[in-house]
Amino acid sequence: MSVGTRREARERALSLLYEAEAKALSGDAVLADLPLAADDFTVDLVSGVDRHREPIDELIRRFARDWTIERMPVVDRNVLRLAIYELLDRPDIPTAAILSEAVELAKQYSTEDSGRFVNGVLASVATELRPG
Repeated sequence: MSVGTRREARERALSLLYEAEAKALSGDAVLADLPLAADDFTVDLVSGVDRHREPIDELIRRFARDWTIERMPVVDRNVLRLAIYELLDRPDIPTAAILSEAVELAKQYSTEDSGRFVNGVLASVATELRPG
C-alpha cells in the first residue's frame, strides 16, 4: 500500500471514528453501516482502535499532561487513538511515519495547536512502546 493510500485510509478512519463517537456507536458498527466496504487498512485502524480502546485511552490519560481525555478536541482524541493503535499493533509501520502522519492529520483537521499537542503526547507514548 502506498503512502498516499495509507494517508487516505487514515483520514477515512479518522472520519469514521469521529462519526462513531458523535453517534455513540462502536467503530465496527459504523463500518458495518457503510454502503461500500472500506479498504483493509481503514478497517484495521477502526477495528483496532475499538479492540484496544481501554489501553489506548489509558496511555492518552497518562501522557496528555494537564488535559483530560474528555476535554480534548474530538479530532485530537481520535488522531491519538489511531496513532497509538498503530504504535501498539502495527510493527510493520515505522514510528516516525506514524507520528508524522498523526501530526499532519491534527494540523489539517483540528486546532492551530493540535499538531504540537499530538506530537508531544505521541513522542512520549512512542518512547515507552517502542524504545530505541
